[in-house]
Amino acid sequence: MSLQNHRAVIVGGTSGIGLATAKLFLSQGAQVIVASRSQKKVDAAVKEIGAVQGYVLDFQDESQMKPFFEKIGDFDHLVVTAAGGATSHGPFGSMGIDVARTEFDSKFWGQYATVKAALPFIRKSGSITLTSGAAAARPMKGASTLVALNSAIEGLARVLAMDLAPIRVNVVSPGVVDTPVFSGMDAESRAAMFQQIAESLLVQHVAKPEEIAEAYVYLAKSTYMTGSVLQVEGGAILSGL
Repeated sequence: MSLQNHRAVIVGGTSGIGLATAKLFLSQGAQVIVASRSQKKVDAAVKEIGAVQGYVLDFQDESQMKPFFEKIGDFDHLVVTAAGGATSHGPFGSMGIDVARTEFDSKFWGQYATVKAALPFIRKSGSITLTSGAAAARPMKGASTLVALNSAIEGLARVLAMDLAPIRVNVVSPGVVDTPVFSGMDAESRAAMFQQIAESLLVQHVAKPEEIAEAYVYLAKSTYMTGSVLQVEGGAILSGL
């Protein structure tokens, strides 16, 4: 299916995976709208990509959602890559519930609220693609919140695929990706970590955002795919990472 003249809204589309996805949609002929909570990032993305519309939107603030989509109007594809995700690790018994709630507010409830607000404006021939993570399929000791919230997103998408049909609803589940989320680490530590991870993966390298972006465009174009989770994790699930 061609994406020529389709309208795609990418929430989180100003950096990392989202930015790469916006560029790829644009290269496929789509009209692209990107949104994120940072005006600085929106301005930088619009400058870098060129022919896109950019808006400031905090997807954790439900009051911002309806006005945003009313301003956008009807469109074809919703992609949500904005996902703070879980960063806390440790034994379940010593983890504070408030920490888990905060992380669900970001990655799970943020995506939930985005879909709910966007739904009246998504064309019936269109698609919704959410973002989970490989931990849902490969649980790790001490990562109860990470595993739970990614699993929740995938479960939500399967039900939405039934409830919202014929709109297609899918999930991209990335593994470790070299994105600005790791920019807080010094370069040497980051390189060492990526090297260690790469050696444990079947593909022998950590993903670049452009590799993950391919999955979002594929799901937008694949008119016979819904309720699916597309694993893009370099073989981490099989390698035991």
